Amino acid sequence: MSFDNVLSTVQSGKADIGISGISVTEERKKVFDFSIPYYTATNKLIIKKTDSQKLIVLDAFSGLSVAAQKGSIQESVVKEQLAEAHLISLTHTGEMINQLKNGQVAAVLLEEPIAKGYVAKNPDLMIANIDLKPSKDEAFAIALPKGSDKLQTELNKIIKKLNDEGKIDEYVKQNHELAEK
Repeated sequence: MSFDNVLSTVQSGKADIGISGISVTEERKKVFDFSIPYYTATNKLIIKKTDSQKLIVLDAFSGLSVAAQKGSIQESVVKEQLAEAHLISLTHTGEMINQLKNGQVAAVLLEEPIAKGYVAKNPDLMIANIDLKPSKDEAFAIALPKGSDKLQTELNKIIKKLNDEGKIDEYVKQNHELAEK
């Protein structure tokens, strides 16, 4: 399913958990319970290589369109850190990349491993050499319906064990390597 439907599916009871790079926000905490974080994301801007000399600071995006996934934390990052840019919210990452390649947007904001995967597959694209401020909402956790205490406890045990063993970092690295192939 598309990312923007994951939380509504959990909220409606059609799914017991939602795990899809879901950031824990104060607004979401009002509706859902969350596991402990399993991963902390870093956001990166993807641009065309041909724009590498002009898109070198955040102010360079003033008046330009920047795509982010609909319903994602990246939408907030664009609004907060690229306030003078025009946010284009799209459902699918592939659609955002196509719009970048076709010149409909100047950049796409994605979580770093995903951004690296798309850049690896598209030699005309690159990650902009621009550091974004970390967002307080960059930690990913599993979303659960309110009152899922028993399931939350079990998930937290599993996440803690996987983190203690270094497995989650290993999985992220493996996924990143696969995406680059």
